[in-house]
Amino acid sequence: MSDRKLTMSEALREAMAIALDERPEVFILGEDIGIYGGAFGVTGDLYHRYGSERVRDTPISELGIVGTAVGAALSGMRPIVEIQFSDFTAQAMDQIVNQAAKIHFMVGGGLHVPLVLRAASGSGTGAAGQHSQSLEGWFANVPGLKVVMPSSPYEAKGLLLAAIDDPNPVIFMEHKLLYKVAGTEDVPEGAYRIPLGVSRVVREGKDLTVVATGIMVSRTLAAAHELDKEGITLTLIDPRTISPLDMDPVYESLEKTGRLMVVQEAPEHGGFINEVIAKVVTSTSLGHLIAPVARLAGMNVPIPYAPQLEKAAVPQVDDIIKKAREVVASWR
Repeated sequence: MSDRKLTMSEALREAMAIALDERPEVFILGEDIGIYGGAFGVTGDLYHRYGSERVRDTPISELGIVGTAVGAALSGMRPIVEIQFSDFTAQAMDQIVNQAAKIHFMVGGGLHVPLVLRAASGSGTGAAGQHSQSLEGWFANVPGLKVVMPSSPYEAKGLLLAAIDDPNPVIFMEHKLLYKVAGTEDVPEGAYRIPLGVSRVVREGKDLTVVATGIMVSRTLAAAHELDKEGITLTLIDPRTISPLDMDPVYESLEKTGRLMVVQEAPEHGGFINEVIAKVVTSTSLGHLIAPVARLAGMNVPIPYAPQLEKAAVPQVDDIIKKAREVVASWR
């Protein structure tokens, strides 16, 4: 490991540069990813380093962008699509859900679609209801799609390189508030891969198991540090890929803590995190629970524009602390 800290933007850009160097069939396409460097600056100088053939600015047409990428992937290329806001995937759902996800199955495994779709996700930038959603649950419900939610720069780089290697389509959801945040872990300069479908135990505790996704991982970690001062210790598990979902660390942790809390930014109703609960209550781990499962998620409302309302609509560190206290104190 090299002694350096990167932001998530830097880590993602480094991963894409490694992929461009390693594989001539890799190219990037999306809106404003060339000279402008991407809506959130993730592609940065890649256009100047690799040229317009491999970093391709596109018209404003998500349907056309993803359709082009699917065709390229079927022809032997490995496209990386950047969608400026995950909300805009709605314009390309036919290509994502009915084409990319299904072609491998519909031709008996004779074709692959090695496509990575990167999408800026989540709230916190004052971009309001049409630019701030957390839509990972949409994609997790589609067989044939892998869905990745990195929570740190180190994770982002390793997961993206693994996603690019994958022979099938991967939806890569990047929280906008994490782009400019430097991680606490060192990020190696060279290539490394984090296997898809393997959850990570971020920290271990004895009182409560918390499963959190995306930006909620760092918020839960911040909450855990505060709760440590009160003698309440949390085990924090980051699924990293929500499809496929690795539940083994959750089951193992529940044998020690007996309590479970799940945290996501997306609305509670129909949210992906409910799948974690369903798997627990239909497994032998149910017998280890000594308290009802707690859920903490976004409100069932479009993300507001007003900063105070936007913040109130999704879980914050104080909300996680309060809910964890309630679960542990009520069932000690």
